[in-house]
Amino acid sequence: MSGRIKNIDVYNISEKSTEKSSPWSSTMIIVRITTDDGLTGYGEAPTTLMTLPVLESVKEVMRSFVGKDVHNINSNVLDFYRNSFYLSRSMEATSALSAVEIASWDVVGKMLGAPIYELLGGKVREEVRAYSNGWYSDCVTPEDFISKAKIQKGKGFDAIKFDPFGNSFDVIGKESLEHAESVVRSLREEFGDSMDLLIEFHGRFSFDAARRACERLDPYDCLFFEEPLHPELEMRLPELRSRITTPIALGERVLNARDFMRNMVEGKVDIIQGDLTNSRGIMESFRIASIADAWGLPVAFHNAFGPIQTAATLNLDVSINNFLIQESFEESWPKWKRNLVKSGYTLNGGRFKLDGKPGLGIEIDQASLDSHQVEGMEPFDPESPPWVVSGTYIGEDNGSK
Repeated sequence: MSGRIKNIDVYNISEKSTEKSSPWSSTMIIVRITTDDGLTGYGEAPTTLMTLPVLESVKEVMRSFVGKDVHNINSNVLDFYRNSFYLSRSMEATSALSAVEIASWDVVGKMLGAPIYELLGGKVREEVRAYSNGWYSDCVTPEDFISKAKIQKGKGFDAIKFDPFGNSFDVIGKESLEHAESVVRSLREEFGDSMDLLIEFHGRFSFDAARRACERLDPYDCLFFEEPLHPELEMRLPELRSRITTPIALGERVLNARDFMRNMVEGKVDIIQGDLTNSRGIMESFRIASIADAWGLPVAFHNAFGPIQTAATLNLDVSINNFLIQESFEESWPKWKRNLVKSGYTLNGGRFKLDGKPGLGIEIDQASLDSHQVEGMEPFDPESPPWVVSGTYIGEDNGSK
């Protein structure tokens, strides 16, 4: 087999019926590599308010990859790095590159008859602990959160992540702060130590608001606070960390290993949350995990989009030393997204297991992929940002007091 990349196809897919999901989950970008031997591999890119830019960026990545030997993943990525002047700061470019890089690994694994984790040194664990996310749609009151969290507990999850801050943004008022605490306190009282609580801040606060929220929630023994500050305020994370005992996690908007290293060395983060679909794919994410391991930090990869991303991420989870916990939206996906992949991994009792098949290990339902192709951007709601879980961006004071 020569393994030359013959062509790269890109799919913009969504549900065409009335079935809905949160806006950031309503579309998917799938990349398919085909070699001159007829082998195919798949990758995935995020879409949150950048669907069309990422689609166009994939076309730029094609020019560095088509005609190249698919085995030479590092060389092909380096070639795009050499040509893409703004790669280190462009989420669109890194997302497109990540999708193609992941698809390259899928092909190489199939060629060699080995799952990707074997190419990374093999397994260090058989199963992967997951936390549930996306489960709290339309939750507003503490009672809402408890009711739906019990469903996740019944499915075997012993960790959940959620955003209790309603429509607060940049600043947070007294009423919103008290409401967020009541949600977290109620969940802790309901589940005790049987459920880890992970707090999603969505990178939405100024320093003073983040400080007030973190200090208020610090006593509830949460596993971590994720992105409490606006990303541009990262230089104040060491000061924020000094005020609380709960670990700070971040990484879904950090695009490469060198930027992660700087965050670690400068004391800004306790838990690393790289995202394979926007930090240059599998090899760069393996490097990120290795740097974190050398610095003594655990890794909990961000994983909010689709089954191809999940399969790629799980191949890393089972092969790295410093794995902590894995984000999972599987239980909250719409049916069309669930049906895109026929096999590759299972999720039972809050634990993932890989099937052990070559490459990513997945089997794509090509008919589903073809039938869900769409054109245009994802939905836009001027009243609710696309990064929130549906029905939760409401509140009384919007941080105005």
